[in-house]
Amino acid sequence: MITEQKPLQSGFGPNTTAQEVIAGFDLGGKVAVVTGGHGGIGLETTRALAGAGATVIVGARDVDQARETLASFGNVEVIQLDLAVPESIDAFAEVFLSSERELDILILNAGVSYHPTIRDERGYDTHFATNYLGHFQLTTRLWEPLKRAENARVVALSSTGHLAGPIDFDDLHFAQRPYDKAISYGASKTACSLFAIALDKRGQEHGVRAFAVHPGAILSGLARHLSDEDLAGWGVKRNEDGSYTSSGGFKTTEQGAATSVWCAVSPMLNGKGGVYCEDVDIAELLPADSTVYGGVRSWAIDPALAEKLWTISEDMLRIPHGTVSRNHD
Repeated sequence: MITEQKPLQSGFGPNTTAQEVIAGFDLGGKVAVVTGGHGGIGLETTRALAGAGATVIVGARDVDQARETLASFGNVEVIQLDLAVPESIDAFAEVFLSSERELDILILNAGVSYHPTIRDERGYDTHFATNYLGHFQLTTRLWEPLKRAENARVVALSSTGHLAGPIDFDDLHFAQRPYDKAISYGASKTACSLFAIALDKRGQEHGVRAFAVHPGAILSGLARHLSDEDLAGWGVKRNEDGSYTSSGGFKTTEQGAATSVWCAVSPMLNGKGGVYCEDVDIAELLPADSTVYGGVRSWAIDPALAEKLWTISEDMLRIPHGTVSRNHD
């Protein structure tokens, strides 16, 4: 079933918080994985899901730091995960798979923005490799427990960064063109959205539905690599203590986590998937030349581009074609 890229009039909005979305839900017995679930909007996502009774497994590069941050949370586990390192992703998956649990919710939240390192050790664009390709690998490794849940949801965090334009499939890693950090970041977030489209197509027959989410503009740790000049262009000043002061227009982390949580649990989305969401609703599809800083553009939800990217990603990771769509039951 194809879900229309059209707002549902959910009754929520840009100021809604994750706690308001999750109010009244009982997720007891449910299992969720949240990458980067110990900081920023990931932390608030973990707080909401765990507070509603779900067991939440947090993937974190720094396990000690994550455990310290999450020490007061009940039913939360931390497993080491570095999305830029394929071996780390496999190790995380093996630990989860060994528990033989079903996976009801997978939130692909972690990421980097405007990273100073242009390419990883494989020569892959760092934004693309970390924000998208690492999550692609993780999802394929966790495919069987997602299927066993029979009613699982996968949430891939995208961004208005996709407004930078379509993915350049002929030069994914900036081998022929000058590197541009904004275009690089934007392409990785377009890829995350296309991933949700392709995954939802494959998952429907197994009860796995996928959603792309723009959380909103949030002043979080992702801004640490931005220059003062970059920040000033957004009306933001970096303070000496590492905090930020802005002229407005930014969401709190609690508000930023709301759409992810809504996509993970809302009954309004039963039987739906393969759409880009923002402000706790399905986003509006806007024309390519629209100057509105919001909504979604066609190149981020195009099924043909999603399939093209999926095939390329399987090849890059040497994953046999059709792995995710196969039914091993």
